[in-house]
Amino acid sequence: MIVVYIILAYLLGSIPVGVVLSKLKGQDPRKAGSGNIGATNVMRTVGKGLGILTLAGDIVKGFLPTWLCIHYDQPASIVAACGLAAFAGHVWPIYLGFRGGKGVATALGLFLALKPAVIPILLAVFVFVLLKWRYVSLGSLAGTALMPILLVLFGSPLEYIAVSLIVGLLIYYKHRDNIKRLLAGTEHKFRATPA
Repeated sequence: MIVVYIILAYLLGSIPVGVVLSKLKGQDPRKAGSGNIGATNVMRTVGKGLGILTLAGDIVKGFLPTWLCIHYDQPASIVAACGLAAFAGHVWPIYLGFRGGKGVATALGLFLALKPAVIPILLAVFVFVLLKWRYVSLGSLAGTALMPILLVLFGSPLEYIAVSLIVGLLIYYKHRDNIKRLLAGTEHKFRATPA
């Protein structure tokens, strides 16, 4: 049964919310802007409204399977495995030939279920970085780096801390081009587009 939970979490995580919503306007985020299927690129290429819906959908993909495992009293190892599976689904979605997004919003949903108390701190850090430097990627990377530290400080199970390290490493790997652009001073600054 545990394997079924993990597979279902992966399949839910694989749903390409940004692609599905963009197609409503005859667009494909993979063929515009940065080519990423996440909320930032959808917002830039299709509009603010669908960008926000993409963000919400990607968060739910990480939150729902993780929360259900917690709600039904699954061990921490199973909770962490299902959360990681949902995250992996977004990053390597079966529906898109295993070419997915960078996973930040889905990770946010995962950690919202694991330890909701840390989310206001992460969001505050993200907003501060975004407002000061105008880089979504930098805000995401700052929050990602902070997550394992917060989980330790909040006394989370080792399984949760381990999954935060794995997710963090994968997010940094998926942002490798952004990191190069940040270092070179050529990263795109955030600019909201009209809906």
